[in-house]
Amino acid sequence: MNKTISILITLICMTVSSMASAQTLDSKERSVALIAAYTARGDMEKLDVAFDSGLDAGLSVNEIKEILVQMYAYCGFPRSLNALNRFMAKTEQRAAAGKHDEIGNEASPVPTGTDMSALGEETRTALVGRPVTGKVYEFCPVIDEYLRSHLFGDIFARDNLSHRYRELATVGALAGMNLEGQLRSHFGICRNLGYTQEQLNDFAALISSEVGSDEGQTAAKTVETIFK
Repeated sequence: MNKTISILITLICMTVSSMASAQTLDSKERSVALIAAYTARGDMEKLDVAFDSGLDAGLSVNEIKEILVQMYAYCGFPRSLNALNRFMAKTEQRAAAGKHDEIGNEASPVPTGTDMSALGEETRTALVGRPVTGKVYEFCPVIDEYLRSHLFGDIFARDNLSHRYRELATVGALAGMNLEGQLRSHFGICRNLGYTQEQLNDFAALISSEVGSDEGQTAAKTVETIFK
């Protein structure tokens, strides 16, 4: 084969491979989604497998801990604590087997005197793309305060897990619980953070194959709605 033609074929194959990978979630992202989904569902056996997959893919110990801590805002302290206990046992098991997992960064301290409610409002507005309002927040203002000051303030201010991973974990948990309304909102944030329709369709397919067909169908339908 002519050397020039051979080089061109190689370049074309590399380009096609790069385009294909851009249309799907990478191994870390897939692990983030499944760790969150199994935590929300309380599926400890599958969570064990997802921990191994995530660590083997290169997620750090602290990144996974951050996912599990964030999960309490979506599925409650009991499931978050159960998952953290399971993950602690997993890290001890892997260390005893001679595996050296990256610990990762601790979160940077937030400057003293930071108004967490104002910071949370700024973060939420940036993620959503507009100020968030709604009748439920007028009906019960304290829930909006908790969302601003704690979820989008205290939790999202922790910078050892990217906002892209945090939102992917969020939709993983929501998909695991089959919550279409909240999925719609957070898929919108995923889109604003740069996830493509193809990547979110890949997410829906992952949920369908690894979590449940009903949950995957809801996710797929919601992705279609978001990108119409």
